[in-house]
Amino acid sequence: MIYNFLLIFIFLFFSRNSYANDTDLLNNFLLNTNNSIQWSVSMQALLLITFIAFIPAIILMMTCFTRIIIVFSFLRSAIGTPYIPSNQILIGLSLFLTFFIMQPTLNKVYENSYIPFHKNKINLETAIQKSLDPFREFMLNQTRKQDLLLFTKLDHYPSKNKVVSMKVLIPSFITSELTTAFKIGFIIFIPFLIIDLLISSILMSLGMMMVPPSIISLPLKLIIFVLSDGWKLLISSLTHSFY
Repeated sequence: MIYNFLLIFIFLFFSRNSYANDTDLLNNFLLNTNNSIQWSVSMQALLLITFIAFIPAIILMMTCFTRIIIVFSFLRSAIGTPYIPSNQILIGLSLFLTFFIMQPTLNKVYENSYIPFHKNKINLETAIQKSLDPFREFMLNQTRKQDLLLFTKLDHYPSKNKVVSMKVLIPSFITSELTTAFKIGFIIFIPFLIIDLLISSILMSLGMMMVPPSIISLPLKLIIFVLSDGWKLLISSLTHSFY
């Protein structure tokens, strides 16, 4: 079941048309997969490991993880603590926020795809298509039109359907997420940059050119960030930016 799921997912995901217009072709593919190919245990294990290795790419490409981790990295650089919080803490927090923000989408996948498939109400092909629909809706809501138009023009095999294919939607979504994350990072940098400029000007006016401004500005930025409840404001703003 796992290797059939993997093959069908790859077929639907990277096909020229996202929803597999030629139903007969897909049915023949399923029939050949079930009847003609004899899978060994080692091949099944290889396909299972490949599918598991593909999960992080799905998290990075089709969820809000990219925007969150980039914004956290900008915050760490703006404060001036390149190693605090550590990468493990930021990635862990980003993953939990990703699952929190993506919970409505995951609930739709569970209700519309997994439960009907588990009850044998729909076949595997329909279950995969229904599982992609909530992610498609989420990504379309977060994707800028200009990015979508760009990758639509770059597509050598445009889909004849009105539905945007995943091979166009995913790079468009990632590009939009990078643009949004850099805009948020710019806004985060402004107050900390002002503090650095003020401290540098004060030290220069006092003739203390040999004192690094970061020694004085770092604790000042930390206390301002803590007193303003910066983590709460940042996480709240990030969460609301997806709705």
